[in-house]
Amino acid sequence: MTFQPVIPLPGLGGWNFLQATYDRQFETFSNSFQIKNDTEYLKEKLGERPAIEDFLSDPRLRRIALTAFGLPGEEWKVGFHRKVLEEQQDPDSSFLQRLNNPQYTRFAEGLSPINGELVLSTDQIDQIAARYAAESFELAVGEQNNSMRLALNYQSEIGEVITDGATDDTIIFRILGSVPMRSVLETALSIPSDIAQLDLDRQAEVFKDRLRSQLNVSSLQELKDPEMVDKMITRYQAIDGINQTSATLSSGSTALTLLSNAAGFGAVASQNLFLSSF
Repeated sequence: MTFQPVIPLPGLGGWNFLQATYDRQFETFSNSFQIKNDTEYLKEKLGERPAIEDFLSDPRLRRIALTAFGLPGEEWKVGFHRKVLEEQQDPDSSFLQRLNNPQYTRFAEGLSPINGELVLSTDQIDQIAARYAAESFELAVGEQNNSMRLALNYQSEIGEVITDGATDDTIIFRILGSVPMRSVLETALSIPSDIAQLDLDRQAEVFKDRLRSQLNVSSLQELKDPEMVDKMITRYQAIDGINQTSATLSSGSTALTLLSNAAGFGAVASQNLFLSSF
């Protein structure tokens, strides 16, 4: 039986608890039978330098590897995985660049196919195994509270998405291509989800404008600074908590909330007051 993460509270309280206990909880989770068994299987099979076709024909190995690169539940896309790995071997291919999916780029680059085989060093295999444990822990956290999973994903992924020298346009399109990261920014910046109906270039401008106006971000490279990461997640958890509370209010408390809003102290006023300090 796999250890289930403990998150006693929603919102900022739960996030702070998870951060304070992360190392201990993650160690316990990583030592559970299923995770240890999967990581040992991954190390054994990748250590054999499997051919691409052998990798694709092993559902368990693909599941573990895909999870390690943030692609759980996509095992059924066998033909697409073949295309991704084969194109990675071609130095003239622009397939991954056009795909603009950070997870699949890391998947292809991380497995390093050479002449039809996955040729990985022991250190590389160990890194993939460690990523599998971390990603699996995020998924387990999501079963308890999906907002916590999204925050953990943002915390771990933002530094990989924002590579040195990447332009603002490259960064924002990478973020827009990642559903979990996009979800965090949408909530933290109070951007309505129906913005997805707009042209992608227009969406990018809206996100960049909100980052400049609400967080005074002059370059999107700033988003990977640890202080900015903490600030973004704090905003996300606070606003998500307010939104969840508002959505679950009873009819009686809704009437009281409307009266409070009229006096300037309701959920919207509270959100504005909170955001003014960040």
